[in-house]
Amino acid sequence: MAGEQVMRVELTATGVTGDRIVQVYDATGRVATARRHPRLLQLHATLGPGGDPLVDGMPWDAPEITSRVQDIVGRGASLERFEGIERFDVLPLLVGTDGAAAAFGRDVRRLRPNLLIAGVEGLAEREWPGGTLRLPHGEIRVAGLRMRCVMTTYDPDTIQQDRGVLRDIVRRFDGRLFLDAAVARAGFVAEGDPVELILPDDAPGHRSR
Repeated sequence: MAGEQVMRVELTATGVTGDRIVQVYDATGRVATARRHPRLLQLHATLGPGGDPLVDGMPWDAPEITSRVQDIVGRGASLERFEGIERFDVLPLLVGTDGAAAAFGRDVRRLRPNLLIAGVEGLAEREWPGGTLRLPHGEIRVAGLRMRCVMTTYDPDTIQQDRGVLRDIVRRFDGRLFLDAAVARAGFVAEGDPVELILPDDAPGHRSR
């Protein structure tokens, strides 16, 4: 579904608290995502004041929300809450940088990052795999560049599809943009926090900020 921009989030072993803790299933019991049902992006997922997931401002298990989901996915579709690590496609976090977002040149919401780091020149993020992002109240381990999929082709507001977006990512970025990552030390991160990049000893630019 459409994401939520927040000023502060908790980081746990399974990523950002509340992220993807409710899933949509079709009538056969298979997970249904916006890759096959892009109109799900027109539903807005948020966390309520008490931390409970909401969809379009209503409790996720409200009958009205089930009806809206079934209108998109099909009769018999349902929502279920599951907080296991298996709910992620790859790793719990997707970290982006403003330099790569600028090079992409389109709405960054198409890339769906959990965290966006400012002050990074160009495509410097491509040298970060294997590194650690040290935050004032947590640490993130960078695994590798994310292979992008059809999700990037949908306008986050109109849901109109432009397949040329993915072709462009393949042509200019070898299909990979932003970084798969995991939480190495639980804590929290807030907008404006400084980030220190620590690279392996044998990496170029071993230590930077």
